[in-house]
Formats: sequence, structure tokens, C-alpha cells
Amino acid sequence: MTFRLSRSPLLAAALAQLLGWLLAFVAAHLGLVAGLWPLLALQALAAAGMAASLRSPWWWILFQLIFSPALVLLHGLGLAPGWYLAAFVLLALVFGNPTRTRVPLFLSHRATVDALAALLPADRPFHFLDVGSGTGRVVVALARAFPRGEFTGIEQAVLPHLIARWRGRGLPNLHLRRGDAFALPWAGYDVLYAFLSPVPMPDLWRKARAELPPGSLVCSNEFPIPGIVPEAHIVPQGTHRPLWLYRVG
Repeated sequence: MTFRLSRSPLLAAALAQLLGWLLAFVAAHLGLVAGLWPLLALQALAAAGMAASLRSPWWWILFQLIFSPALVLLHGLGLAPGWYLAAFVLLALVFGNPTRTRVPLFLSHRATVDALAALLPADRPFHFLDVGSGTGRVVVALARAFPRGEFTGIEQAVLPHLIARWRGRGLPNLHLRRGDAFALPWAGYDVLYAFLSPVPMPDLWRKARAELPPGSLVCSNEFPIPGIVPEAHIVPQGTHRPLWLYRVG
């Protein structure tokens, strides 16, 4: 059941919330807890614990902690329904659909960009792919620094993609696409960079091995590929996030 639910994050989230409320109501019925906020605290902790037991990503666990208390607080504000719709649209534009991709919006540190630049050849053409390019911090900076390289960034969320296009305007060696990076071909790229989450890393490695040319370099920010020994890892100065380096055989 754990495996199936981990593949269905919405189902896992709903189950955790329901079980959290079930525990809270049982505790209230037995007189073990009284008052709204103690009840909400118990429900939130139970839901987060359930999410952790289902091996949900950390942001889902955080979501379980704040979901019910946030609903009560928002209800008390008496906001018009339009504000909830506006918030939903804004979140969709910024984050896309993380319930399907299981990847939130992470922004790469400038030091990571510098570390990647040190790995790229300055004397010959190459092709670089950023899987989940976000606002374009990595591909825009590297495309400016390496005019002989060809840089492609793929981002699903609308607003980060538009920001990247604005930041990278006028760069002839920069190609930005909006869509699901795992549904698009990766053939022909010499270097792949990803700052995703622990969940899709096995799928990333399988696709990289199947489609990238032999000898290609796979660079993963912070999250290692489980079960695969990296060629090396770097901790860029100024950040605690390691850059894991893998070579496609």
C-alpha cells in the first residue's frame, strides 16, 4: 500500500487528513482533548505522522501540519470566495502541478551556477539541458557565459517559464520550452542539470541512461540518485547543497 500511495500523492494526502481527523474525534469523544485548537493540533500532528509513515515528501508533511489550522484561520477572516480563487490561480501559475510532478519550485544558488560553469568546456560546442529550469537562473547565466554552448531549459509552470523567457531574451543559444521534461526527448545533450526532489530521481536516471549519449554528465543539485555511486560531488562555496555528478555509461 505504501508504494501505491507514494505514486498517488493526492490520495495519500486525503487519507492522512481523514485519519488525522478520525483520531482527533476519537480523542475528543473520550475526553482526552478539549477545545478547538488542541483538537486542531492533534489532528495536524496525526496527519503529518501518517504522511511521514507513507513516505510522503517533506513538503507534503508540512502541508498536513498546516492544512486544517489554516482552513480555520482563513474561515475566521471572512474573505470573499474570489480571493481563494485568485490564490489558487497564482499558486498554479508559480508551481504548476506539483501533485503530479512531485517537484516544488526550487531556485538554484549563484554558487551552484559557478560550480556548473567550472565543469563546462570553454573551447568547444556542447549541449546543456536543465530539467525543471524554473525562472532560468542557471541556463540564462550559463548561456551568457558560454556562447559556443547550446542551452535548453524545460519548465512546466507558466510564471517561472515566462520569467525565464524575459531574462533570457536576446540570447541566440538559449532555448526555453514549457512542458513536462520527462515527456520530452533528452537525446543529444552532453550535460544535464536537475534540481528536483528525491521522488523523481530514479526515473531521471533511467531516462538519462536510455536517452543521453554515453559519457554525458548528469548533475543533480542536493538530491542524489538512490543506489547509484556518483563520479564525484561538489559543495559549492556559500551553499550547503551538494552537487552530485554522475556519468552515463
